[in-house]
Amino acid sequence: MRIFLRALVVAVILILGYALLQPTIERALYTMRLASMPKPTALPVPVDGVAVRALRDTWGGARSEGRKHEGIDIFAKRGTPVLSSTEGIVAQVGTNRLGGLVVWVIGPGGQRHYYAHLDRYSDVEAGMRIETGRVLGYVGNTGNAKGTPPHLHYGIYETGGAINPYPLLRAEQAADTTAKESASAAPGR
Repeated sequence: MRIFLRALVVAVILILGYALLQPTIERALYTMRLASMPKPTALPVPVDGVAVRALRDTWGGARSEGRKHEGIDIFAKRGTPVLSSTEGIVAQVGTNRLGGLVVWVIGPGGQRHYYAHLDRYSDVEAGMRIETGRVLGYVGNTGNAKGTPPHLHYGIYETGGAINPYPLLRAEQAADTTAKESASAAPGR
């Protein structure tokens, strides 16, 4: 009887341990899968309803304190949904002096996607696994954007630093145009 009780206790401990560790293990495996995926060569615009043709490349522009702009500003009406441009894991939901209300997402290739100046967050939290197009928050002008028209500051960071998101956002439009042209030129259409 003692052997049975000990085996039962060990089994219960193992089951509970697995239940508690499973989310952590799954998140670690997904993070490794994301890191091993290729970096995107094209991305959708992360503000709902904003067309690629409305974007302006604001990368490298002069900013306060002698900084250079490390992203793209996407202007839209306050409260417009901000969408994740990739699948990934929400790394942080919080605030900082420059970005105000921000969300960081770790995406394919280990890139970190930065969504700043949000008016408010959606129902996201750190550690959450998300799909492309998931609402992260809503366009605003928090942080050092107070007094400017509402917009999303969208940045992409790699181990070597920030990269310009504008060419990746423009590439999405080029890919869409090529696909539409191929479909219309297909025989029998």
